[in-house]
Amino acid sequence: MRDTYQRNTGLLLVVASQIFLSLMNLAAKKLNSIDPPVSILEIILVRMGITYICSTTYMLSTGVPDPFTGPKGVRLLLAFRGFAGFFGLFGIYFSLQFLSLSDATVLTFLAPLCTSVTGALFLGEKFTRREAFAALLSLVGVILIARPPFIFGSNNTQIPDVIHQGDNTDAPTNEVTPEERLIAVGVGLVGVLGATGAYTSLRAIGKRAHPLHSLVSYSTQSVIVASIGMIVTKTPFIMPTRLDWFAMLVMIGIFGFNAQVLLTMGFARETAGRCSMGMYTQIIFATILEQIFYHTTPAILSVIGTLIIISCALYIAVCVKLAVVYVYH
Repeated sequence: MRDTYQRNTGLLLVVASQIFLSLMNLAAKKLNSIDPPVSILEIILVRMGITYICSTTYMLSTGVPDPFTGPKGVRLLLAFRGFAGFFGLFGIYFSLQFLSLSDATVLTFLAPLCTSVTGALFLGEKFTRREAFAALLSLVGVILIARPPFIFGSNNTQIPDVIHQGDNTDAPTNEVTPEERLIAVGVGLVGVLGATGAYTSLRAIGKRAHPLHSLVSYSTQSVIVASIGMIVTKTPFIMPTRLDWFAMLVMIGIFGFNAQVLLTMGFARETAGRCSMGMYTQIIFATILEQIFYHTTPAILSVIGTLIIISCALYIAVCVKLAVVYVYH
């Protein structure tokens, strides 16, 4: 038993990180239903502020060199990783307003597939026909989840976003229109592009920087962009007025940081392909949490789309051995 555990320590750490990521996304979604609702930019500001404090504190206490700027030669890449990562984070949080937790989660699985394309274009990595086929097939899964009106018709009330069980008034997608759902998927795909940029920059950085250098850059850029966004859009910073409100806001930061630490530890101990497989377990945890807290079951088209995307992602991870280096959360 001990040998089995030791052989799979890295994979188990990655799976554990997906639990924290699912809990973080659940807390972010719950905040949208509390009055007054918290803006996406404020959630990012608080979460990444906590990540910045924890990351810099650790590096300063352990003597990691250049804790704030990173080593020379990769600082521009670190800055781009942080900037791109912000849009990846914004995409998932925005889509959670209108999509179910499982649908929003599965869209993020497109990022590893897109990374294979950018890796071929910018890093000279090999991009096979099998990878291209998997990427195109994944788009079918996205369409089934998004269900755009120009394909499924404007009156697609016969295809519910989720199947509600019992008299649950907190179901996440009760009043979502097809247009809102399409916009949410569109912004979620922008988030996929942001995550792809973050993945690609991390692969370019390689081992030239400490893993926490990436987190510091990520959190710094996110705090800066979120702050500027709140000022430009005149979005007020809402102070907590209830204990549960404050608790969930703090939990987003704590869950997010723990997930990043566990992911870093997992990738240091495991191959990229097996780590990618561990990352896909997030859809399982998201579906379980959705059932527990919202008493909903995904619609059949969403289930089919999810299976298509996961199948393509697993195919890339296992057969093509896509080298994903880090997750953007």
